[in-house]
Amino acid sequence: MGLPVLTAQPTGISADRRHLTDASGRPFLWLGDTAWELFHILDVDEATHYLETRARQGFTVIQAVILAENDGLRRPNANGDVPLENLDPTRPVEAYFQHVDRIVEKATQLGLTMALLPTWGDKLETNHPGAGPVIFTPENARIYGEFLGARYRAQPVVWVLGGDRNVDSEENLAIWRAMAEGLRAGDGGRHLITYHPRGASTSAYFLHREPWLDFNMYQSGHGQRKDLVFRYNLELAQYQPEKPFLNGEPAYEDIPVRFWDYLDWSDPQRTPAGVLDEDGLIVQPAHFEAGFFEPLDVRVSAYWSLLSGACGHTYGHNAVWQMYKPGQPLAIPTLTDWREALARPGAEDIRHLHDLLASRPWGRLQPRQDVLYGLNPPDGAHLRAAVDAEGSFLLVYAPGGRDISLRLEALRGERVVAWWFNPRNGATTYIETLPAAGIHTFALPEGGPDWVLVVDAAGAGFGPPGTRR
Repeated sequence: MGLPVLTAQPTGISADRRHLTDASGRPFLWLGDTAWELFHILDVDEATHYLETRARQGFTVIQAVILAENDGLRRPNANGDVPLENLDPTRPVEAYFQHVDRIVEKATQLGLTMALLPTWGDKLETNHPGAGPVIFTPENARIYGEFLGARYRAQPVVWVLGGDRNVDSEENLAIWRAMAEGLRAGDGGRHLITYHPRGASTSAYFLHREPWLDFNMYQSGHGQRKDLVFRYNLELAQYQPEKPFLNGEPAYEDIPVRFWDYLDWSDPQRTPAGVLDEDGLIVQPAHFEAGFFEPLDVRVSAYWSLLSGACGHTYGHNAVWQMYKPGQPLAIPTLTDWREALARPGAEDIRHLHDLLASRPWGRLQPRQDVLYGLNPPDGAHLRAAVDAEGSFLLVYAPGGRDISLRLEALRGERVVAWWFNPRNGATTYIETLPAAGIHTFALPEGGPDWVLVVDAAGAGFGPPGTRR
C-alpha cells in the first residue's frame, strides 16, 4: 500500500456541522495517532521514519505536543535544545522551534496533518499537577499563542489546547481563552482549534459555547475493555450549536488496563524490582493483573466511534506516545520500544479501516440503529450500524458474540449485495445478492471475533469493500 488516499488537510466544518472539511469542502477523515513526545524525544531522521510509517498505515493526523509532558521544559530535545529561555513563554528558543518546523514540514510532505498542542496541561495551574513547571498566565499565553499562530500560519495544522487537563477554574479558563485568542491573531483564523480533556471527559463539558472551539474532542481513556465509547457520541450529538466530535485519546494498545492502580509515581522505576529489565521494558507482565489493551480493544473503539457519528478517531500506543527508548526516564512502563511498537497489529488495523472507508462515500454515513432487528444491549457484543444518507450502502460492526439481523429496506433499489469485511487483515468475502426487503440474519463467520458487515445497493456499482474507488 502506498500513501493514504484521504490526505487532504482539514480547514473547515461541513454545512451539516458533522464533519471536518478540506479546502474543497469534502469531508476530511481524522485517523489520528498520539505522538505526544515526538518533538521532544526524536531526532529528524527518527521522526521521518515514524511519519513515513504512519502514512503507509493510513493515518491522516499526528497529535504532538510542543511543550511536552515528560519534563519538556527542562529536559532538552534530541539536539540538546530546550523550548524556552528561562521557562518564559514569551522567549522561545529558535533552535528548538526549527526542529519542530522540520518535522511539521515533513508531515505535510507526506500528506499528514499535524494536530499541535501548544503545551501539555501541566504547565498551567490545575487540580491535577504534573511535571510542569507552571509557567502560563493570560498575558504570556496570548503572546505565546500569537507566536505559534504566526509561525505555522502557512502550514496545514490543527490546534489542540488542553493537554490531558479539564478546565477547573476561572483562572485556568482565562489562560486557554488568551492562548486561543493569540493563535487566532497569529494565523488570521486559518486553522481549526479543539481541546484535549482528561479521561472520561469531553471538551463540551467546559467549552462548547466558546467561539474559538471549532469541534469537540473527548478522551475515553484507559480504564476498561470495550468501553462504550459511543455513549460520548450520542451525548455530544445533542449539544447546540452542533459541532463535530471525535475521540482524541482512547485506550492505547499495549498499555496496562487501569495502569495507575499498579504504579508508584514516587519511584522513578514505577514498579517493584524485577518487573522491568535493565532497559526499562516490562518483563513481568503479570504484575499488571488487569492485563493490557489488545488490538481488539483498538478496533472496537474505532468502529463503535465512527459508526455512531464521530468525524474521526485517534489511535494510540503506550510506547509510541512517549517515544520510549531503552534507558530513558519512564512515564508508563512499556512492553517494547517505540520503533518495534510502530508495527503492532492495532496500528496496522488502521490501514484496513482507512481502506474500507475510502472505498465508499463514507462522509454520507449516518448512525442508524433502527436498521438492526432484535435485542442489542450495550455490552461487549453491541452492534453499531450506519447507513449512507443516499441509501447506497450500510455498515454494521460486530465485536463478536452476536449475529446481525438487519432490515434491508434502508437501501435503495430492489436488490442488495452483502459482504463480510475482516477488520484484522482487510480481506473481503462475498456473501450473497438478495432482495432489499424484510429482515435477514447474517451469522458471524468463524475466525473472528469481530467483523464488519457491508451491504451495498446492487445498482450502486461498488467493488469489494476495501478496494479503492
